[in-house]
Amino acid sequence: MSENTNRPILDAAVQGAIDLKAEDIVALDVRALTSFADTFLIVTATSDRHARAVTDSIVKAAAETGRKPAGTEGYEEGRWVLIDLDELIVHVFQKEVRAEYDLERLWSDAASIDIAGDPGRTAAQ
Repeated sequence: MSENTNRPILDAAVQGAIDLKAEDIVALDVRALTSFADTFLIVTATSDRHARAVTDSIVKAAAETGRKPAGTEGYEEGRWVLIDLDELIVHVFQKEVRAEYDLERLWSDAASIDIAGDPGRTAAQ
């Protein structure tokens, strides 16, 4: 499989999540599995307020690379916020919601993308 070309937006989104202390950050390469995205970024927030703050930070970081979301869902509730950055789909979950939907298991055929290098960043946990 060829190299994932959306690395700048992925790195920006990851940094936006780290800046607001999101937890359990995982990136999955879903190009071989779906046509609507290249990458999923999955992060955990500790509350609805934290989920909204993490979302805002990710959107701001994406904007700094020239990207604006095509859409955002779930922001008001803050339990599962989905940010559509075209080829990158970001999922900001509260812990119990992330466990319930378990996207890592549902997309277990997707390859992990190494985002390690900074404290708090891992390819998969």
